[in-house]
Amino acid sequence: MTTTPTYAEQRDEVNAGLAEQAPAEVLEGFGRIRADQAAVDYAARAPKVGDRAPDFTLPDQLRREVSLAGELQQGPVVLIFYRGEWCPYCNTMLRTYGLRAADFSQRGARLVAVSPQTPDNSLTMAEKHSLEFPVLSDEGGEVIGTYGLKYDVASREVYETAGVDLAKFNGKGGWILPAPAVFVIDRQGTVRFVSVNGDYTQRAEPDEALAALDSLNG
Repeated sequence: MTTTPTYAEQRDEVNAGLAEQAPAEVLEGFGRIRADQAAVDYAARAPKVGDRAPDFTLPDQLRREVSLAGELQQGPVVLIFYRGEWCPYCNTMLRTYGLRAADFSQRGARLVAVSPQTPDNSLTMAEKHSLEFPVLSDEGGEVIGTYGLKYDVASREVYETAGVDLAKFNGKGGWILPAPAVFVIDRQGTVRFVSVNGDYTQRAEPDEALAALDSLNG
């Protein structure tokens, strides 16, 4: 049996690659952004275990409307908030979850990902990683805000130096981003697992979400 590499293993590879390729001032700039974001207590703002998950309806990568309530009718939902297809850590994370898709469907669970980027950029991401689950566009970040994860990017020049123009990716949402997060929501709409971290390199592993799903059936 081949084992899928963990997110952390792949993140370390991404970090090593960036350390070799990215200019020092860009790495320093993103280091400051990470430290600033890590200092924000997003978990205090986000829904907690035992809370009702706020419902929403958003367009997927093919512009079809997808609602949380509709997904929950079919099974528990693993709800992933990510930054965008320009972010190597988000690419790594979604690919890691995508490779474990069978483990989630075995448990009757639905994977749903949300970012502030436009449907066209979500489609690019879904195709690039052969993602079989809905990749939703929250242009303007209303749902991201409801989940307590939204912030305005202060250090735009760092992103621009790295060649990332968020306004192009996010359309009318402009320069907003979510703190990355994973919520496991049971069929009744109750949050059963939360992982939120302002440090965008830290992400919940699929195994953590799978363990939370197993405890629903335990």
